[in-house]
Amino acid sequence: MNKAVEVKTREELAIMRQAGGVVADILVLLKGLVKPGMTTGEIDAFCREELKKRGAKPAFLNYHGFPGVICVSINSEIVHGIPSDKRVLKEADIVGLDFGAVIDGWYGDSAITVAIGKISPEAQRLMDVTRECLERGMAAVKNGSRIGDVGFAIQSHAQANGYTLVREFVGHGIGRALHEEPPVPNYGKAGTGGRLKTGMTIAIEPMVNMGGPEVTTLGDGWTAVTKDGKLSAHFEHTVAVTDAGFEILTLPTI
Repeated sequence: MNKAVEVKTREELAIMRQAGGVVADILVLLKGLVKPGMTTGEIDAFCREELKKRGAKPAFLNYHGFPGVICVSINSEIVHGIPSDKRVLKEADIVGLDFGAVIDGWYGDSAITVAIGKISPEAQRLMDVTRECLERGMAAVKNGSRIGDVGFAIQSHAQANGYTLVREFVGHGIGRALHEEPPVPNYGKAGTGGRLKTGMTIAIEPMVNMGGPEVTTLGDGWTAVTKDGKLSAHFEHTVAVTDAGFEILTLPTI
């Protein structure tokens, strides 16, 4: 961990909590909205409108040229799926919704994977274990613990359930920028890596594959998919490090 890692003040954390609340609220609404026949472009349009209502700016739009306000990744798509009016959700899909918002220059970032209609038991188990990986990663966060503790907790649970972890994409520090120091890998060795300090803010985001860990990127230059075509799931929270543990900054207010 280098000197670029920022520790946020109480006032700064309060604004990040607002941004995170906007993200979480819109994800809650999306969870009840998405259904078979809906296009990913319609999801993007909904998010744009909801951001306006809340006086927030999109975190992802035009970030390194990304054309949407939300990443919508279906089935074997891991992350960075581009919303499109031509992309239609189907029964039994699982869909990753990765979303961010900015308030007064401070960022919130969170992701969920949702089921479209009735999904297979295997897909449900992948989603459940990925959410548990996030919970275990967050549980390893407290003042004085190490980045490797977080990765180890995530990796251990995923592998114990027969899954693999994406290594090309990792969690990250977050605050006045979407991506700050330090990187937060979803794998690692306990007791290694930089120390976490009260006031640091990080986004933890396990991406878990049903098959192999290999990743490839589609011709659009953005959408990352599993190389073997098997399912992938993604969950994420922005958290603040506290003396006793962690605080989730991306909790819904509705």
